Amino acid sequence: MSIPRLYVEAALGAGAEVPGLPGQGHYLGQVMRKREGDPVVLFNGRDGEWRAGIASLRKDKALFRPEALLRPQAASPDLRLLLAPVKRDAMDWIVEKATELGVRRIQPVFTARCVVGRVNLERLSAIAREAAEQCERLDLPGIAPPLDLHAALDAWDGAPLLVGDARGNAPSMRVVLQGKAPPIGLLVGPEGGFTEAELDAVRRRPFVSPAALGPRILRAETAAVSGLAVLQALAGDWAAPS
Repeated sequence: MSIPRLYVEAALGAGAEVPGLPGQGHYLGQVMRKREGDPVVLFNGRDGEWRAGIASLRKDKALFRPEALLRPQAASPDLRLLLAPVKRDAMDWIVEKATELGVRRIQPVFTARCVVGRVNLERLSAIAREAAEQCERLDLPGIAPPLDLHAALDAWDGAPLLVGDARGNAPSMRVVLQGKAPPIGLLVGPEGGFTEAELDAVRRRPFVSPAALGPRILRAETAAVSGLAVLQALAGDWAAPS
């Protein structure tokens, strides 16, 4: 059976005693049938990845003892996703896949045609944590509180921001990304698209570049994940030499 890999919040170091997060004791004891002394792998987004042992399991509580560093800390490339929230299942899927694709920050943005009026940050953070545990990344993406589209653009730090062009009238992402390196963001609109006023506001920003997402009309979740994959392939750690 594979060794469980878990995210923790406490500092990691040889000889330390590290408390697990709520639910990890139940998961290890009741779901994975682990016992004290069994191995686990831990990471916290700061101190790298550690081999550890289960020091104690008490109902829902777990205590770990780190033993050896397996991988030093390495940050994901600064790729960011701004997206209009979509319905729950699709939003969960986007966050899971964006985590697997190594995005560093996810920023929900409310637009005029959003079909969702609120975002459950706690739920999305839990989904991101589980995805990071499974895909073996060393950090978690930040999931920011939602902002109005215009507020999000006002707060943007000037990094290149690509806006998906569903109609394919813009240059390809390969062309737009030439000469660019992270930090880079991708903005994906709602299922009904941006309004003309929103598009005008987006296009006026000097850091924004429209980019075609192919010849077909994509659903919002498809546009988000495929766009991130292209960003990783052309400008992220997929493009790094092996």
